[in-house]
Amino acid sequence: MQAVEMSLTVIVVLVLLALAFDFMNGFHDAANSIATIVSTGVLKPQHAVAWAAFFNVAAIAVFQLKVASTIGKGTIDPAIVDHYVVFGALIGAIAWNIITWYYGIPSSSSHALIGGLAGAAMAKAGTGSLVWAGIGKVVAFILVAPLLGFLLGGALMVLVSWICNRSTPRRVDKTFRRLQLVSAAAYSLGHGGNDAQKTIGIIWMLLIAAGTLQTGEMVPMWVVISCYTAMGLGTMFGGWRIVKTMGQRITKLRPVGGFCAETGGAFTLFGATMLGIPVSTTHTITGAIVGVGTSKGPSNVRWGVAGSIVWAWVLTIPASALIAAVAWWLGRFLL
Repeated sequence: MQAVEMSLTVIVVLVLLALAFDFMNGFHDAANSIATIVSTGVLKPQHAVAWAAFFNVAAIAVFQLKVASTIGKGTIDPAIVDHYVVFGALIGAIAWNIITWYYGIPSSSSHALIGGLAGAAMAKAGTGSLVWAGIGKVVAFILVAPLLGFLLGGALMVLVSWICNRSTPRRVDKTFRRLQLVSAAAYSLGHGGNDAQKTIGIIWMLLIAAGTLQTGEMVPMWVVISCYTAMGLGTMFGGWRIVKTMGQRITKLRPVGGFCAETGGAFTLFGATMLGIPVSTTHTITGAIVGVGTSKGPSNVRWGVAGSIVWAWVLTIPASALIAAVAWWLGRFLL
């Protein structure tokens, strides 16, 4: 990649903007990590966000930077990346996150970022600037991630119901109130591991484009630590508007159901992160919650609420891409 001339001020501003997106990602997606454990009454909200934030950051020691590499090299052509493209992508993603947070819609920060990258890249260099193999994986997992979450969450619920068939409801509730601490920790670990790396990939891309890093050079540790920390801090502040939608409006959850949903979601996120596939943590946990509800009968799921969430999924990439294209154009005058 040929280095693009950028002032130090522009680089610093864009790194801070990327960290702001990362903070908002944690803030927006906090509901994914804590909604089930809060709605089942296992933890109070302030304790739940601290629990989730800790494991968001702890993921730094667990996962390799495969997702960051996919974002940095596998979505758009690195040769067309400059500060205008990065600015447009981040503004597109941040703007869509703010819109969906305001209306309490659990949309995907990951897909907002992918849409932002695609929109800014196409505004500069057309559709030829997209890496279709990487984009194809992301689009495929719009269906695969929630489907895996649905199947694993539902299967775990059926298995646990069979195992606990002879136990009293009170004993089951007591046991899974404790186990849900473990499942929430595992899900938060997977959430941090997949989502924080997306911002690492953006900053990595920016530093290579600016000539601060050489192509193939490893991402600096300060970038990794900053991104995981920003994600954890965002989770600490929490996206409270979305918690109710995720925790109770889709289906009524008890600790055993919360455990199954979080465990199914965690398995999905661990697998995707190890394969370097950026997936939507929102889609994953929503699919798992629906799977748990459906295992007790389709009437236990409020399909109207689930349907409105799906519409947000469909709109996220094109909407953030459109905003990013406009932001790319404005960025040429502002930066």
